[in-house]
Amino acid sequence: MGSSEAGPVMIHRCIGWLARAGRAVVCVLLALAPQNVSAQGTYPNRQITIVVGFSAGGSTDIVARLLAEEMRKSWGQPVVIDNRPGAGGNIGANLVAKAKPDGYTLLMGSVGPLAINASLYPTMPYDNLKDFTPISLVVHVPNMLVVNPKAMPVQSFPEFVALVRANPGKYFFASTGTGTSSHLSGELLKTMGSVQATHVPYKGAVALNDLLSGEQVHFMFATIPSVIEFVRAGRLRALAVTSATRSAAVPDLPTVAESGFPEFEASSWFGLLGPAELPREIVLKLRAEVVRSLQIPEIRSKLVAQGADPVASTPEEFADYMRSETVKWAKVVKASGAKAD
Repeated sequence: MGSSEAGPVMIHRCIGWLARAGRAVVCVLLALAPQNVSAQGTYPNRQITIVVGFSAGGSTDIVARLLAEEMRKSWGQPVVIDNRPGAGGNIGANLVAKAKPDGYTLLMGSVGPLAINASLYPTMPYDNLKDFTPISLVVHVPNMLVVNPKAMPVQSFPEFVALVRANPGKYFFASTGTGTSSHLSGELLKTMGSVQATHVPYKGAVALNDLLSGEQVHFMFATIPSVIEFVRAGRLRALAVTSATRSAAVPDLPTVAESGFPEFEASSWFGLLGPAELPREIVLKLRAEVVRSLQIPEIRSKLVAQGADPVASTPEEFADYMRSETVKWAKVVKASGAKAD
C-alpha cells in the first residue's frame, strides 16, 4: 500500500476502532447506571416484608398487618408479615439490622428491641441507635393490667395490690418477653408497690393462653389491642392502664398513676424502620405512606378502638424519640434490677 493511501486508511481504521470502543463503554455505563435509578425510581416493584419480632396475634402484629394491608392496596405489591419471635424482639430486629438497605425488608419495631433491651441484655447483636433507619412512629399503646377473675377475684386496682401484698410470692405475672414494657410494667409495680410476684416470660401473645386458663399465671400487663376483646367478653378483668392519662378505648378505666402510684407510667409504642443507610427517597416514600394510612378514618377508628393512639412522625423525630426512650428505660431497668433471662 502506498504512502498516499496509508494515511487515510489508518485514520479511518482508528476512527472505527474508537467508535466501537466508545459504544462498548457507553453500553457498559448504560447497563449499570439505569439499574440503580430504576430500582429506586420505581420502588416498590416487588414484595415487601415487614418483620415483627413477636408472635402473630400480639399488638405489634396487629398494627403491622393493618399498615401492610394499606400499603398493599396503595402500591399494588405484596406486603407480607414475617413473625420472628424470641429474645425480647431482638431476633426479628437483628434480621432487619443485617438486611440489605433497599426498602424491601422493614421492621415494625417496638420499645423493647429499640430502647429497653440495650440496657437489659449484657450483649446485643445490633446497636439500636446506629443499625436502623427510623422512618416513622406509628402508634403509642398503653399497657392494661388484666387479671384472670377466677384466679384473682378482685374488682379494683387497690384490691389487687392488697391481695398480692397479703400473699407474697403466691402470684405469677406473665409478659410477652423479658425486657418488654409488659415485663417492666410488672417490675415497676413490684418496686413501687412493694409487692412480691414472680415473672414468667413468654414469646409474645402465647402468654395469653396460660393467663386465660388461670393455672400458670394470674395477671399481666398487656397492650390494650392484644387483650381488649377478652376483657369485653368477660374472660379477663381490666383494673388499670399504665399511661399518664386514660385511654380513649376504655375511658372508665383508671390509670395506675391515679390509683395510688402517681409516678407510674410504662407505655409501649411501635414504629416503622429499615436497615441503616436506607436511601432517603425510599424513607420519605414509606413515611408518606404511614401518614396517609393513619389519616384513613377506618384505620384510625380500628386503632383507637383497640387502645392504640395513631402518631405519625418525621424520621428525625423518631430518631430523637428512640434516643430519649433508651435513656429513660435504662434508668428503669437499673432501678428495678431486671435482667434478661
